[in-house]
Amino acid sequence: MDNNLSIAVIILNWNGEKLLEEFLPKVIANTDSSLARVIVADNGSTDGSVKILKQDFPEVEVLLLDKNYGFAEGYNRAIAATGYPYTILLNSDVAPAPGWISPLLKYMQEHPKCGACQPKILSYKNSGQFEYAGASGGFLDKHGYPYCRGRIFDTCENDNGQYNTPMEVFWASGAALMVRTKIYKQAGGLDPEFFAHMEEIDLCWRMQLLGYKVAAVPQSAVYHLGGASLPADNPRKTYLNFRNNLLMMHKNLPDSTRKRKLFMRRLLDTAAWGMFLVKGQFAQAKAILKAHRDFAKMRAKYTLHPKEDILDTSTNLLLDYYFLHRNRFDQLRRWHKY
Repeated sequence: MDNNLSIAVIILNWNGEKLLEEFLPKVIANTDSSLARVIVADNGSTDGSVKILKQDFPEVEVLLLDKNYGFAEGYNRAIAATGYPYTILLNSDVAPAPGWISPLLKYMQEHPKCGACQPKILSYKNSGQFEYAGASGGFLDKHGYPYCRGRIFDTCENDNGQYNTPMEVFWASGAALMVRTKIYKQAGGLDPEFFAHMEEIDLCWRMQLLGYKVAAVPQSAVYHLGGASLPADNPRKTYLNFRNNLLMMHKNLPDSTRKRKLFMRRLLDTAAWGMFLVKGQFAQAKAILKAHRDFAKMRAKYTLHPKEDILDTSTNLLLDYYFLHRNRFDQLRRWHKY
């Protein structure tokens, strides 16, 4: 650890030599070395990643993990081994814009109760469009469905500066997530049981239950390729998203509302299962069944539950999107002024 720096930019890599060759030079070029240290934590890669890092990127610190711990536990181990006051979890398929660090740091310094924040996340392939995994800050609706300022379900808006105001959000994207390292650890870090997908939403939920805020800071921008680990239509991704959403709600909802909200969510998941069957997408339908079976087995691991329900009760994303055809964030009743 460099005691003169306050930020570790940690990129978790697993068999991603091509992504490192394309994106790491952009991270190095656009990251202020007087503020942050770029670190690649290798998750037990078996390709040429480590060789490339040592040969082509000597200025980057390399942290070697002994196996693939997944996104969640990989980052937990990397952060435990580094220990900077601030940490930015940066996906290996992200290209930051010039000057991206300073606005995030400034916001965190000016808002001491902010535990996590994210930049504006734009598409690497279409730089004028918000990217699916975070856009300009994330939220959950009454049934636990994630959406973003700039993205609802699969509809991503063009970035016309309409969401350039910093604001508190429910969750910040794991594609480029800045955290106060102390608060990250206090909240328990990313849940390793999730392995990947929605682990950052779960973390942000827990941070808020501890009394901290989460924010989007659009004065900072990054460009995210997306789908580098699993394509959107991969049944494994479907499985993780459905299972982890149920686990997240089970963990973070209080006794007073947990059963009711999980019952409704499972009914909606059953409808999604039926939709996949009708479309002949049997692998996707099977993934939902497996997600629910595994959730039933895993939920007993979590015994501590909060007393407060902070889930939004005013936004019904399914109603707004599919029936009222509101496919922009600013069309949602709760957020029309944003």
